[in-house]
Amino acid sequence: MDNEIKLFEGRQIRSAWDNEKEEWYFSIVDILGVLTESDNPQKYWSVLKTRLNNEGNELATNCIQLKMEAADGKI
Repeated sequence: MDNEIKLFEGRQIRSAWDNEKEEWYFSIVDILGVLTESDNPQKYWSVLKTRLNNEGNELATNCIQLKMEAADGKI
């Protein structure tokens, strides 16, 4: 997979391209950070997944987490 940084409204969105499947993957945490202007998008996503799961929404349990490099260099 090839990793890239995309810009949206001046904010970074981590992305990865899968050559085999010819599909883009984007960091939901980064997208939520842009859309909600949250100070802590990681926590926002965590709470949202819990709420969706408690409501019986299966989408939250079917999300696959990809390892992407963060701004601090951690994976």
